[in-house]
Amino acid sequence: MPSPPADGFVAGLVLGAGGSRRLGRPKQLLPYGDGTLLHHVLTTARSCPFNQRLVALGGSADGVREQVDLRGFDVVINESFGSGCSSSIAAALGQVDERADILVLMLGDQPGVTAQTVRALLAARGDAPIAVCGYDDQRGHPFAFSRRIFEELANLHGDKGVWRLLDQRAAEVVEVAIPGPVPLDVDTPEDYEAVLAAAGFMEVRA
Repeated sequence: MPSPPADGFVAGLVLGAGGSRRLGRPKQLLPYGDGTLLHHVLTTARSCPFNQRLVALGGSADGVREQVDLRGFDVVINESFGSGCSSSIAAALGQVDERADILVLMLGDQPGVTAQTVRALLAARGDAPIAVCGYDDQRGHPFAFSRRIFEELANLHGDKGVWRLLDQRAAEVVEVAIPGPVPLDVDTPEDYEAVLAAAGFMEVRA
């Protein structure tokens, strides 16, 4: 298991509860490489220096449990997944270890994020309340939050709640430079094709 940073207890939360409304089928179970999209992200999270690993499920939770290896993760079920990813964060905070100093958010539909990116984010955040990845084109996930932000995270609403928090606390956000563009995530069939192409998987499999 990767060594956690020396500066604190780190919890990593993979947000995998989406309802896939625009896609028309469960994004978590889309074929990707030798497994599924969510499986790939969870494999990446296993390689990150996290003391605790959590995954939030909601849409297609039963199918995910049947088809995706969740070993090593504390599973959070978000019954309110239709109200946006903020509800998954709020649900997960109730299961975050009380020793956690830092919470890292990873998107379950963003397979281009690497463990190296997470390590760079943690190494360069210092003691900032919030750290984000500054890619060549714009900011993006993963994000890291110190414990003193947890209460605010628990009170966010909607899909853009985290982004609004970044705006509200702009002076306290550290942006960690990460080479390359923001890794693609999947909301539509076109997004899925682009993600496959970026990874060298040129054909969408049924």
